Amino acid sequence: MATIGMGDIKKGVRLELDGNPYKVTEFQHVKPGKGAAFVRVKIKNLKTGKVIEKTVHAGDKFEVPELEQKTMQYLYDDGEMLQFMDTTTFDQIGLTHEQVGKETFDFMIDGMEADILFHNGEAISVEIPQTVVLKIVETPPNFKGDSQGGKKPATLESGAVVQVPFHVLEGEMIKVDTVEGKYLEKAK
Repeated sequence: MATIGMGDIKKGVRLELDGNPYKVTEFQHVKPGKGAAFVRVKIKNLKTGKVIEKTVHAGDKFEVPELEQKTMQYLYDDGEMLQFMDTTTFDQIGLTHEQVGKETFDFMIDGMEADILFHNGEAISVEIPQTVVLKIVETPPNFKGDSQGGKKPATLESGAVVQVPFHVLEGEMIKVDTVEGKYLEKAK
């Protein structure tokens, strides 16, 4: 099994700790004036969604978790579980809101394809593309004089609210960065 060390740690890297798969969500290289450098990381447990902080030193090694990734289609939210379908076998699986994560669910719409991660045969998390195109369903109208580079809130068809420039109107399609939760540009 492959291993990673302190120098390999970046946002999005997956590692195994105590038999559980984690994903690095934040990291900071620290080089104190005295002593060895280290990395302070926030890692998210891919099974539970819980985020913990950890300090990684130069000699620390982590196993790379054996994860299987399947592209599946998001069908619907039944209130308790989010239902996904394997587009080749038509098998359906349900994942809890905690497994999917609010930051991911906010940008999901029915019919969207998502990558489901499996660890030891168990579905553990969902990853959607970093950029998605979504329709604005509600945003305040423009007013004369609203042209000085300000922003206004816009509710997307998925239910997420992002800040958009004043010139963007209700009903328009926009590209959104799902990692940062930010407006990128109008969709072409």
